[in-house]
Amino acid sequence: MRLVLRGLAIFGVIFTLIACGRAPGEVPKHLEGIDFPDWVIKSTGAFDNDGGRVFHGVGSVNGIKNHALAVSTADNRARAEIAKLFEVYSAQLMKDYMASTTAGDFSASSEEQHVEQATKTFAAATLSGVQIVDHWFHPVDGSVYALARLDLEEFTDSLEKMKELNEQVREHVRKNAERVHMDLENEEAKRQ
Repeated sequence: MRLVLRGLAIFGVIFTLIACGRAPGEVPKHLEGIDFPDWVIKSTGAFDNDGGRVFHGVGSVNGIKNHALAVSTADNRARAEIAKLFEVYSAQLMKDYMASTTAGDFSASSEEQHVEQATKTFAAATLSGVQIVDHWFHPVDGSVYALARLDLEEFTDSLEKMKELNEQVREHVRKNAERVHMDLENEEAKRQ
């Protein structure tokens, strides 16, 4: 059953990519002509920047008329995207019910099905050194985009300075930060 569900999930992703007619990071046809910044198109991930490694988190919001609230919301969503790179708890529940009832001569039948799916994702992390480094305002729909940046070297240096963390915890966090960056680079290399 799990294999079938995985196969269906993979088929769904492939179908979506084919149906959209575009590669990941490519601007959809209906948005062509709008000069998006590179960081909006690339979105959240790990990148090499001037010889150093950085994590970028891109947050966005639209439909909020209060400018200050829109910017603050995009900023918080960008920070949350970086936190999700390090640790995410995700739980999924799916319920599937099907029934078929046929009357005596098979000419009358009743079919029913009901499918429910719920997904919950939670990320919580305390990350020192995350900075909002850029904003972009969509010229057509008014969406606000925020770019959060976490420099891997600065992050690991700040870990050294934290006295409340013991050496074992610092080493665990340092290794995980490096591992997450390498995993993201490997995934991006597969897409290209």
